[in-house]
Amino acid sequence: MPEQPTSLDDRVEDLSDSAQLSSDRYRQKMQRRKAVQEQRLAERKIEKGLVIVHTGNGKGKTTAALGMVLRSLGHGYKVAIVQFIKGAWEPAEKTIFSHWQHQLEFHALGEGFTWETQDRDRDTEKARQAWQTGLNYIRNDEYKLVLLDEVNVAMKLGYLSPDEILAGLAEKPDSTHVILTGRGAPKAIVDRADLVTEMTLVKHPFREQNVKAQPGIEF
Repeated sequence: MPEQPTSLDDRVEDLSDSAQLSSDRYRQKMQRRKAVQEQRLAERKIEKGLVIVHTGNGKGKTTAALGMVLRSLGHGYKVAIVQFIKGAWEPAEKTIFSHWQHQLEFHALGEGFTWETQDRDRDTEKARQAWQTGLNYIRNDEYKLVLLDEVNVAMKLGYLSPDEILAGLAEKPDSTHVILTGRGAPKAIVDRADLVTEMTLVKHPFREQNVKAQPGIEF
């Protein structure tokens, strides 16, 4: 049986080659691919709570995590969001998620960018408060998903240590998912994670076109 491409890009490239096939050849190829996919799905039987990392210099780390939050809410699960660093403004996502008050806990516990606060001791204190809040949710098996937004930045800046985050993740129930976002994820966190996505910056209008941050896009 032919091997299935290992990524979506591989599958798209493989399918693009099919454009030159006749209808019958194309149908046969898709039938073989369907059989491979069904076999792989049948072999995947493990269900577990995942440690998920969104990192990298590109935009979209929090946005992707909030998509998982929305999915979890749609399934009726309880979710907790704890935002590190952020919090100097009222995030728009907090407003929309207020419709799920019975399922969702949302905490924006930072005080803004470090160049705005200019107080390392207070930034550290706020990060530690946010971590303790997040840890309480991680330990609580009522919550299916816990999002620690920008916690990677808090570790990168030395407000929190990777070791204490790893110790906290070790306490999570088997079925709980935890998402850690922010650029500069430490190697120890990446090594521990089950799913890691690195957002790569290709172009950004703020840098290249002097376009300011806009509601609905950046916040």
